[in-house]
Amino acid sequence: MELQQMRYVVAVAETGGFTRAAERCHVVQSALSHQIARLEKELGARLFDRTSRSVRLTVAGEAFVPVARQALAAAERARAEVAAATGEVRGRLAVGAISTVAAVDLARELGDFRGRYPQVRVGLQMEMSDPLIEKVREGTLDVAFVGLVPGARPSGVRERVLARGELVAVVPPGHALAGREWTTLARLARETFVDFTAGSAARRQRDEAFRAAGLSSEVSFEVTTVEFLAKLVRAGLGIGMVPEAIAAELPGLHIVRARPAPERTERVVWSALGPSPAAVAFLEGLGVDPGGS
Repeated sequence: MELQQMRYVVAVAETGGFTRAAERCHVVQSALSHQIARLEKELGARLFDRTSRSVRLTVAGEAFVPVARQALAAAERARAEVAAATGEVRGRLAVGAISTVAAVDLARELGDFRGRYPQVRVGLQMEMSDPLIEKVREGTLDVAFVGLVPGARPSGVRERVLARGELVAVVPPGHALAGREWTTLARLARETFVDFTAGSAARRQRDEAFRAAGLSSEVSFEVTTVEFLAKLVRAGLGIGMVPEAIAAELPGLHIVRARPAPERTERVVWSALGPSPAAVAFLEGLGVDPGGS
């Protein structure tokens, strides 16, 4: 079994086809298909179900791909560690972030990092907190910026709290609450909500505060980004609750503080197995000591 074969399998799984995977890997399709066939023969199982219209992972393929990703990440990590031992930071820095990250100026931090370490390939993925933590756990991401309720303790990662804050309500112009500075959760519970998807960390920040107050709420519109949440609120389809620092950046909406206010912590997380040399350099640039628990 060769690393290149693993790369080909992962590429097919991620692109959904042999042609696109070959383009990504800069090889001819016949060579990629031949190597995957060799690997399937060695494993004694087919990794893909191929039809004229689609390529799908088999049960064996579903089991193989996550481990292949980990093996590829480990190989890249090994190269990076050798380079670091000679005084050079290189390899990759894969960063994840929620759309409401506010504790750091992420664009500036990434730009500064790339300027300091030009040999590092820097990438960014925007996602919800739970998927980001899972990707850090499995090694797909090196570092992630997430938002969680204060008592949450994600497993398989190390973390630092970067900021603590509250959620505030955002309402459209002309709404009955638009002229008020603050209101109660009980009053907000009478409204229709635009919120993040059920079960997500972002949703739990509000749900747990309402539950603790003995309240329930109606969510008619579920979104995955704060930008679309704001669009729906502006359209008068409901109200939303977002971090206070983010609410100030949403034009055309009025901010109303809630009492008691839902709380959140913004955190940076990295693998419990230890950060890569590039991730160490990035975290230290943020003033975070990655050596602690």
